[in-house]
Amino acid sequence: MKKRKRFLFFIIVCASMVIVYSFIKTGDSTTIPPKQSAVEEGTVESGGEVQDVLENADNVETPAAGDGQAGQTEDGLAVIAQPESITVMVNKQNKLPEDYNPSDLVYPDVRFIFDEKVEKRMLRKEAAGAIEEMFTAAENDSIALAGVSAYRSHTTQKSLFERYVKRDGLVKARTYSAFPGTSEHETGLAIDISGSDGKCAAADCFAGTKEALWLEEHAHEFGFIIRYLKGKEAITGYQYEPWHLRYVGTELAAELKESGETLEEYYDAVPVSK
Repeated sequence: MKKRKRFLFFIIVCASMVIVYSFIKTGDSTTIPPKQSAVEEGTVESGGEVQDVLENADNVETPAAGDGQAGQTEDGLAVIAQPESITVMVNKQNKLPEDYNPSDLVYPDVRFIFDEKVEKRMLRKEAAGAIEEMFTAAENDSIALAGVSAYRSHTTQKSLFERYVKRDGLVKARTYSAFPGTSEHETGLAIDISGSDGKCAAADCFAGTKEALWLEEHAHEFGFIIRYLKGKEAITGYQYEPWHLRYVGTELAAELKESGETLEEYYDAVPVSK
């Protein structure tokens, strides 16, 4: 009987030692909280004037460089060294030189929702040729597309952004409009597209339309990508825009279509700031 009690006591002591040792080992590890998304980290609290967004620009971390990027910074943003590159990445952390004006802008022979021959009808020559081919292919599939807005000069983008800030405030405006110098429209390689009736031009209701579905399926065949994808808002810094197409050439467009990546992911330049 005494031997059994001693044996049970020995078992209890051993088990206690194992439990204490396990507790000590567990206490050695440190739990690291998950990193906030780019949108949460980059939220801008100030409002009013456009310049407010750059008040703390020196604290912005410059992302990995994409094609055409440079290490030079201006106002805390990377200034693009080769803005004429077809595959250049322009976003909230990579800006075009203020004096950049595409040298090969032309008027593509496609339908727009307005008749005036103005700046926003223009695209760079290679992108213009591609958009003409794409509109023709869509027409052959009984899809009638129309351009809404293509090229914008730095001056036009500045005026547009300031108007949005006055209307909606800085935080809201930066979810759908670019600070001057960081807009893809300034490259001459981007275009907003709608159906020929223009009813959902650059509006959320364009998503799910037959025109939007056709573009999602076929745009890459002509060198275009849907630049701001659904579910990638924390990566691109912009809300989903199925109407905003960006020309990058057929090779890269096909690769991005297959992978489902954004330009930021392709160039390993994430996250961006809101």
